[in-house]
Amino acid sequence: MRKGEYIRDILAGDVGRPVVAHGWVKTRRDSKGIHFVQINDGSCFADLQVVIENGAIEESVLKQVTTGASVRVEGELVPSPASGQPVELKAKAIFVYGTADPASYPLQKKGHTMEFLREIAHLRPRSNTFGAVFRVRNALAKAIHDFFQERGFLYVHTPIITTSDCEGAGAMFGVTTLDLMNLPRYGEGPRIGEIDFSQDFFGKPAYLTVSGQLEAEVFALAFTNVYTFGPTFRAENSNTPRHLAEFWMVEPEMAFCDLQDDIALAEEFLKAIIAKVMDECLPDLEFFNKRFDPQVLETLEHVVKSSFAHVSYTEAIEILQKSGRNWEFPVHWGADLQSEHERYLTEEVFRRPVIVTDYPKEIKAFYMRVNEDGRTVRAMDVLAPRIGEIIGGSQREERYDVLLQRIRECGLSEENYWWYLDLRKYGSAPHAGFGLGFERLMLYLTGMKNIRDVIPFPRTPGSAEF
Repeated sequence: MRKGEYIRDILAGDVGRPVVAHGWVKTRRDSKGIHFVQINDGSCFADLQVVIENGAIEESVLKQVTTGASVRVEGELVPSPASGQPVELKAKAIFVYGTADPASYPLQKKGHTMEFLREIAHLRPRSNTFGAVFRVRNALAKAIHDFFQERGFLYVHTPIITTSDCEGAGAMFGVTTLDLMNLPRYGEGPRIGEIDFSQDFFGKPAYLTVSGQLEAEVFALAFTNVYTFGPTFRAENSNTPRHLAEFWMVEPEMAFCDLQDDIALAEEFLKAIIAKVMDECLPDLEFFNKRFDPQVLETLEHVVKSSFAHVSYTEAIEILQKSGRNWEFPVHWGADLQSEHERYLTEEVFRRPVIVTDYPKEIKAFYMRVNEDGRTVRAMDVLAPRIGEIIGGSQREERYDVLLQRIRECGLSEENYWWYLDLRKYGSAPHAGFGLGFERLMLYLTGMKNIRDVIPFPRTPGSAEF
């Protein structure tokens, strides 16, 4: 455990007491023999101003106190005559842990583009913007765990390596130890020329998971209420500001639960975790409101206080068709809703989050429970203003024969889902759940425009730095 106090505690403390502060130098200004140094340790948005009077610190040490250096400062906390900061630290001793060449240190006191900061992802957490981003990310993760733990949910660690494709979309990263320059292939029989995965590490094709849902269902049908919170992967060759190849998903799964229960939990969940982050990270959110999106706080407050709108997919399609808009993606029953459609519904029609239910089964995953009409499934998406889909969920298909038929209709291998089908043979029960994209919610909370700027080290096509 570190010695000294966090800067957040120092700034809230009483004056006239000795203080030991640690941090990194943000800026330094020299004026008439007095040196003003701003340091930050990441514990809060505000910096601590250190005042070094002439002669108080040896010149050899003072020369090393430059932007980017890491320091320990010992001194007395005194009232600050400057506006905007109640206290400052009058230095009596300084120790420099690590120097930083001011001529080459990339984070200077000036504006930097988000593109440039992505190139120095190893240093960008020290900037104001990314300090705020990752404090919010931490508070959001804690709020999510607290929400489920307080309601008796079991936290399940689902596998990252899998042989099942939860979404049935096929955009998965392969995992192999085979020599790619000398792949084993079948030399005869009906599979001649195909890769022989029986010689691979797992004895069959394996992938990085796109979701922990299927495994979470296993635990829900033993522990009733469970949730996962872990990394997931999609091998989509997409370079949009809303897509990552590696991202985090939150996936609760509840037994003895139908679609309406699922919808109620999703709304309660979003409101609770947003309210918690607003309570714990208000200075950071105020920074985003000032610098990135002047409506961030107003939007978040509106979500917490208002009830979500509810509309069926069929009703949503009718609204879009009657809008008179010339959509980039044509609207018709059976087409998936695109971002332009989702934003129109949330921002112009309902002016609040919207929950859309009962989608055509052809555009949804095989595991969603088929409705009595045979055309739609008990699915629900939560759409949010500015960002579109933020939660996707459904009541799961608990009937063995119907699930088997859906697996076949979707062209999936029954062999790979034998254990998933077993759940419907031995003590099957109604159950439902949803998935929330953690980084999507981070965009919503911060007003940041690119999903690469709300995750520590973004993984995108052609980029896996750091």
